[in-house]
Amino acid sequence: MVQSGAAIAFGGTQGVYRHASSATGTDMTFSVYVPPHAPGAKLPVLWYLSGLTCTHANVTDKGEYRAACAEAGIIFVAPDTSPRGADVPDDDAYDFGQGAGFYVDATQAPWAANFRMRMYIEEELPALIAATFPADMARQGITGHSMGGHGALTIGLRNPDRFKSISAFAPIVSPLNCPWGEKALGGYLGPDRAAWRGYDACALIEDGARVPELLVDQGDADQFLTDQLKPDLLRAACDAAGIDLTLRLQPGYDHSYYFISTFMADHVRWHAARLAR
Repeated sequence: MVQSGAAIAFGGTQGVYRHASSATGTDMTFSVYVPPHAPGAKLPVLWYLSGLTCTHANVTDKGEYRAACAEAGIIFVAPDTSPRGADVPDDDAYDFGQGAGFYVDATQAPWAANFRMRMYIEEELPALIAATFPADMARQGITGHSMGGHGALTIGLRNPDRFKSISAFAPIVSPLNCPWGEKALGGYLGPDRAAWRGYDACALIEDGARVPELLVDQGDADQFLTDQLKPDLLRAACDAAGIDLTLRLQPGYDHSYYFISTFMADHVRWHAARLAR
């Protein structure tokens, strides 16, 4: 692993790192903020998964999480959204290919060779974080935005024993029922929609996945709200399953990092309270 950048912020260290990934067969870049802490202390970890077109840099530069993480004593990890490189398959559209990994393990050519973001986020990168940083891997939370909100919900629902807290900003709650999801899951996984259900938060809940609670913030001026995000589908699934969903429709907010940064500290504090238990 190579550290490609580091800076002091709120008494902690913001670093950017690159390593060779066996999951994707490429170099992958991620950022980690480690708050100030006593020598030998182990700290809870909050994962943040980014949305379409993003890299680790979007939230690192614009997420405004460091003050809250320093106050709460939480490590903040921000991976990239897909494998990248000249030899990695890509697509001309913004919502497929590089920058749009959808946190799946692709099964279709040519994507299957590199697009194994589920394995990368669920297995490879956590092992690297545990070995390299003062992380208490028994206390992990996960959040994300848009496509990354989809990733946070589905990864959290598939791994309830690992992730003690799950939240999202404007998530794609049901890729089975929106154009972004149908394009991505069809392209990466093929036409069998039954194979998509493990990557759909509403379907996972319908199929028996259970967590105690979820927190979702959604802007009511989000241009993707009606056609792509459809938070009412998640509300219905959680109501039917008895999952405590806090769904906050924030008036006037759009899909941007202005929205995310406004509520980021609140999410960090929400996770901190649950990871302290």
